[in-house]
Amino acid sequence: MATIAFIGLGNMGGPMAANLVAAGHTVRGFDVVPAALDHARANGVIVVENAAAAVAGSELVITMLQSGAQVFEVTRTLLAAAAPGTLFIDSSTIDVADAIAVRELLVAAGFRGIDAPVSGGVGGAAAGTLTFMVGAEQADFATAMPILEVMGGRVVHCGGSGAGQAAKICNNMILGISMIAVSEAFVLGEKLGLTNQALFDVASAASGQCWALTTNCPVPGPVPASPANRDYQPGFAGALMAKDLGLALNALEQTGTAAELGPLAAKIYRRFADEGGAGRDFSGIITVIRENSAKVSA
Repeated sequence: MATIAFIGLGNMGGPMAANLVAAGHTVRGFDVVPAALDHARANGVIVVENAAAAVAGSELVITMLQSGAQVFEVTRTLLAAAAPGTLFIDSSTIDVADAIAVRELLVAAGFRGIDAPVSGGVGGAAAGTLTFMVGAEQADFATAMPILEVMGGRVVHCGGSGAGQAAKICNNMILGISMIAVSEAFVLGEKLGLTNQALFDVASAASGQCWALTTNCPVPGPVPASPANRDYQPGFAGALMAKDLGLALNALEQTGTAAELGPLAAKIYRRFADEGGAGRDFSGIITVIRENSAKVSA
């Protein structure tokens, strides 16, 4: 069993750390939010006074933070506390260039680093069924694999440094676009006299089937575990989807990719987050579509 430092114990990091503890690992954790520390402590995480204290004496370091700037800054401050050769696993969702820069910082200081963002939301984090998308050298991937398997149901080696973030950005662009499409279809169905259950029963077993429909269904009823049944409590918050689609937009522009739906989805979710949806599940976009449709009909 390993001694692991876990920095960032929020909605995703907290359950991930708890699963490591349940598997027998020693987890030393830190977060700037007191409530997150309390929850982690209740799940067996050894809560310490700062991030450096978590890293001291740990064999691996896992970070789950909100931005590339945070990941870079936190990683930089931890170098003095980490033992030579320590493997840093960053599971945040950040820009590809930021992920590569963080690894270069680590390697230059005598450490190892991989990017390992996740998909699956809070439910997947709690259940230990996340999908990890990993950018790493083969040897580092092999070292990380037993740890990632505790927290995830699927671990995919996507390539070298930054490849995990590239896969995550592409995946979440698909997710954001598909949730808008599913939501628009449900609102259209309502206007055409279909019940939500009838549309779900058809689309979930036909060519419209997708994760946004069958797992995170934006209307209450058909999928009892979806956030729509909890007044759109996240889940995966609208602010995070807006952030991820912003990363995708940056990548589209940097690579000269001729995309139309990705930029439009980024615009829609940025407006959703700015106008009250930041703390709601991203499937709550359906409420905006429904409200705007009512205005058109009026």
